[in-house]
Amino acid sequence: MQRRQDRHKRGPVFHFVRGFVNFFRSYRKWSNKGFVAILLLAVALSMGLVLLFESFQGIPLTSQKKDAISKETNKTNQKSKDQEEETSARIMAHGDLLYHDIIYMSAKKEDGSYDFHENFEYVTPWLKQADLAIGDFEGTINKDHYLAGYPLFNAPGQVMDAIKDAGYHVLDLAHNHVLDSQIEGVISTADAIEKAGMTPIGVYTHESRDQAPLVIKEVNGIKVALLAYSYGFNGIEQSISQEDYNRYLSDLNEDKMKAEIERAEKEADITVIMPQMGVEYRIEPTEEQKALYHKMIDWGADIIFGGHPHVVEPSETIEKDGEKKLIIYSMGNFISNQRIETMTGVDNAKWTERGVLMDVTVKKKGGKTTIDTAKAHPTWVNRTPKGTFSPEGYPLYHYQTYILEDFIEGGSHRDQLDEATKERIDAAYKEMNEHVGLKWD
Repeated sequence: MQRRQDRHKRGPVFHFVRGFVNFFRSYRKWSNKGFVAILLLAVALSMGLVLLFESFQGIPLTSQKKDAISKETNKTNQKSKDQEEETSARIMAHGDLLYHDIIYMSAKKEDGSYDFHENFEYVTPWLKQADLAIGDFEGTINKDHYLAGYPLFNAPGQVMDAIKDAGYHVLDLAHNHVLDSQIEGVISTADAIEKAGMTPIGVYTHESRDQAPLVIKEVNGIKVALLAYSYGFNGIEQSISQEDYNRYLSDLNEDKMKAEIERAEKEADITVIMPQMGVEYRIEPTEEQKALYHKMIDWGADIIFGGHPHVVEPSETIEKDGEKKLIIYSMGNFISNQRIETMTGVDNAKWTERGVLMDVTVKKKGGKTTIDTAKAHPTWVNRTPKGTFSPEGYPLYHYQTYILEDFIEGGSHRDQLDEATKERIDAAYKEMNEHVGLKWD
């Protein structure tokens, strides 16, 4: 009698487990997968019944058990949320901010300071829509060096205030003019960008290139790696030590680029490259450009925003592993004094006053990031006389970059244009769209 009563005291959990034990006696008839599945189910049910039984018996859960259950529940919920949630980031980029001496002379005020904000009056509303806005600053900022335009660019520091206020987040310094005011200018230019609240890429002024972390911007939960490279430095690199060259500069060394791009592929969700190479004023890429940019895609790049020729070169869409990748071989000038009136003797002079604002949206879902949309907005630099002159006797101008969608027929600023400018802009818009040839959808 006593043994029968003891059996009843053992409770439902004991009898449930004993039932499973008897059930397992026939395991030889099961497949391995079936056995594992049943075993896991048994463990899960047993744990659930233990917890349920304890709660029915008035036995409180320990804090450790509560924490463990809470953590597992949170992990499951977060994993499910990450897999289902979709997020996106809008990236804008363009070519050269090329501050010729007449541009900074025209920006000089009576008190001797400089104000460059009017350069970006019509650009700012566009850049403010970007989650990540990238420009190429073709020159240096070195207050200990004389101001100059071509061939040794060094602009007033106040240009960074206008660039920052326009909405930029990142500026590329991997170009052939970054040594125009020597190594000191590399350091001071990067420092000026950082002090203005932006990030320089394409130079290494904190750690050396082989030790520096990658520049990765996290935008709306998407990690965007940014790398930039230059084909050369106008021969000025011959005046610096090999140690400084390796430490500060980012060239087109294929071994280094491959390692950096492969590293970016592991550390980020999307990889953007800004290479500088090609032939100036040539509106088609060279075979060397094509070959190297295709290699970059093979190494892991998703988007290539090319530069250097001072004119726009076409886009190309490449499919890799079932996903579309984007190349624009050159984005041209975004602001400069290069134009029909100043580039006499250059066959493609009209293309120097034109550029593109690249507008790319990437999306992330289920841990996978892809390019969703890509557009190339044609741009054009407007130059109108101020009616005043510099102390040296040079005529001064208003310089403003136009996003041409705002100035073509039906655009919000069309009524500001005279007939000659309308014709020039309409031709630029049509020819640029045909030339770039970007049809993403």
